[in-house]
Amino acid sequence: MRLTPRQRASWLAHVFKAATRQHHRELRALFWRYVPPDANVIDIGAHAGQFSKLFSRMAPQGHIYAFEPSAYARSIMAPALRLNGISNVTLMAMGLSDKPGASTLHTPLKRSGSLGFGTAHLGEADGSDFRMDQGVTLTTLDLFVSAHGLQRLDFIKADIEGWEMRALKGGETALRRFLPTLYLEVDGDFMARAGDRPADLFDWLGGLGYQSLTTPALDPAPCWAGAGDYLFVAAGNF
Repeated sequence: MRLTPRQRASWLAHVFKAATRQHHRELRALFWRYVPPDANVIDIGAHAGQFSKLFSRMAPQGHIYAFEPSAYARSIMAPALRLNGISNVTLMAMGLSDKPGASTLHTPLKRSGSLGFGTAHLGEADGSDFRMDQGVTLTTLDLFVSAHGLQRLDFIKADIEGWEMRALKGGETALRRFLPTLYLEVDGDFMARAGDRPADLFDWLGGLGYQSLTTPALDPAPCWAGAGDYLFVAAGNF
């Protein structure tokens, strides 16, 4: 990507932060029973790699498949993985959806001119001129599982600014087969950009045998209780 001097400076700061810091450490206590040392994990919306690094260290004998369609985010995550000597993360230069194809990733531009790549999304654009658009490739989770011959799938994390249901719909066969635990951001306003609703996501996953919990309290959440991160666990995995 061609960056302005201001964006280049931000990029260097982002790489340094991604390589030297580890966010989400507090979630190890939440994830440990669902991410064994030999786990296969799918990180949907890998961003700068903070979750992938965490999963990599939790599953040193396993493998993490990190899906990130943003070229800018990948340009930060890839060197961060190398600098940390992480070899069990595969960075996939594509997004996941309910069908394969192509789409446009919308990345907001901050007032400073730097990229708000943490809020890039595939949903309907808001009409603002202050964004950078990028054509991206999409596949489905089921196609990926079949192409790579995965024989297990333990955990899926998805934080993709409202595209979560689309990504999971494309993996319905894998969800039914493996019943991986799901850690999802669920935001009604973000999902509306994709034409989806939280209630539909909860109902659909419930029909697959999942029970939903709030995080970090792990209170039962039979229906959407507002924007936040939820854990969806198959009934037999509690």
